[in-house]
Amino acid sequence: MRQLLRVQNFTVSSDGFGTGEHQSEERPFGHAEPEELFAWAGATASWPNRADAEGSRGLDDYFTRDYGRNIGAEIMGRNKFGPQRGPWPDHAWQGWWGDEPPFHTPVFVMTHHERPSFTLSDTTFHFVDGDPAAVLAQAREAARGKDVRLGGGPTVLREFLDADLVDSLHVAVHPVKLGAGVRLWESPDELLDRFHLDVVPSPSGVTHHVFWRR
Repeated sequence: MRQLLRVQNFTVSSDGFGTGEHQSEERPFGHAEPEELFAWAGATASWPNRADAEGSRGLDDYFTRDYGRNIGAEIMGRNKFGPQRGPWPDHAWQGWWGDEPPFHTPVFVMTHHERPSFTLSDTTFHFVDGDPAAVLAQAREAARGKDVRLGGGPTVLREFLDADLVDSLHVAVHPVKLGAGVRLWESPDELLDRFHLDVVPSPSGVTHHVFWRR
């Protein structure tokens, strides 16, 4: 069975931004408020960080539960991993996620600046310099027959979309407007030359966009 490259649960604002401006260690999404953008997933019964047995069911919960299904590796951009730019000042920064990252697979961080791999819990981070096709080949080998998740941010998603490597996307569009930041798209219609699209509104207020290749 062919290994797919999937985008899962990527959230953008109604004006197409996947992250805001002025990212910092304290604000991974810049001026965007992650508690607002990702509230739809955080309210579900399947949200992994829930401290109780409550939470919504239905469509939002289905997508939250599906996040890790058959995923064997993750690809992300340097700015999803951390706020540093240019050469690494040191190797102290190990991501936003603490000692137990939520990936549970090998993660390939795309960067032009070398850094040794390291492991936290059951997640090993590899730092790779290559074009999308080369990085995807490495991730597929590490995934051992499972699919690869393309985690973001929006710049990396566009690079893989422009290289025509993405097999399916799930994008949740939140009604908030950011006005500035890094855009995934001006309109989801930009992808309709290559993808089928279903658009499904949720009671939470987000609208789920599900793309699959033509």
